[in-house]
Amino acid sequence: MNECKMTKMLLNQLNFNFLKLILVILFVQINPAIGKEKLNLTYDNIKVFLEGNFVQGGLVIGKSDPKIEIKLKNKLLRKTSDGYFIIGFGRDHPDIAHLSLKPKKVWLEKPISIKKRIYKTQIINGLQKKMVTPPKSFYDRIIKENKSIKYIRGIDSNIDFIFQKFNWPVKGIVSGVFGSQRILNGIPKRPHYGVDIAAPKGSPVLAPIKSIVRMAEKDLYYTGGTIMLDHGHGVTSVYSHLSAVNVKVGDTVSRGQKIGEVGSTGRSTGPHLDWRVNWFYERLDPALLVD
Repeated sequence: MNECKMTKMLLNQLNFNFLKLILVILFVQINPAIGKEKLNLTYDNIKVFLEGNFVQGGLVIGKSDPKIEIKLKNKLLRKTSDGYFIIGFGRDHPDIAHLSLKPKKVWLEKPISIKKRIYKTQIINGLQKKMVTPPKSFYDRIIKENKSIKYIRGIDSNIDFIFQKFNWPVKGIVSGVFGSQRILNGIPKRPHYGVDIAAPKGSPVLAPIKSIVRMAEKDLYYTGGTIMLDHGHGVTSVYSHLSAVNVKVGDTVSRGQKIGEVGSTGRSTGPHLDWRVNWFYERLDPALLVD
């Protein structure tokens, strides 16, 4: 290898490391460390133990008497045989959540304080016009795909994989953070409900915890190659813009198992993984699930 090529490679590496540093700093500024907290509640001598992120986009694990019904707002919660359950708070959740228990015949309610977050604005240009404002000819397709996604998000399976610790699904640079308000080609659009991780095309995407595959599509309109995993108790995760899908619906995958490859399919300007996590119809911040 001649000296000119070696110099060019070194400069490219330096530029890459500088960009990585800038993006990491940006990520920290937008998402200050939000530590997990513990909260103990008592309802008529019945104790409930909670631990997690009491913040917009946060997930909390709870434990109580397995024989007693419990609900968040109007949602009756599934519990494990030893009393564990899951609750989540969406991007725009109010500053108070209402957790209720029914030790006898009457529901008893306790308020839980939820911290608000400040979300930044992300400007993305260079998208195809049809990917920002779809032509009417694509409406039926988009509606059908959205119905399938909504159905999967509503699944309340009795598997308990969600109580495992999450790993990052791909190695790369965080290029987009949860909750940011997006402006696409100058047009204000919905917030970003996931974490974008920039990585070379073909990089392996791994299951963050043990899961059941509920969707494995190679070409959805907005998200291109898309996989949805079910972790139990209403928690699902989404992996979008994939160049390859290596699983099929119904598969059980282990933590660290390859499920697909990074790509730039659907509405995308470059190779990256859009990783999202939901608790039913509440959008959660994936970055809060990993240590």
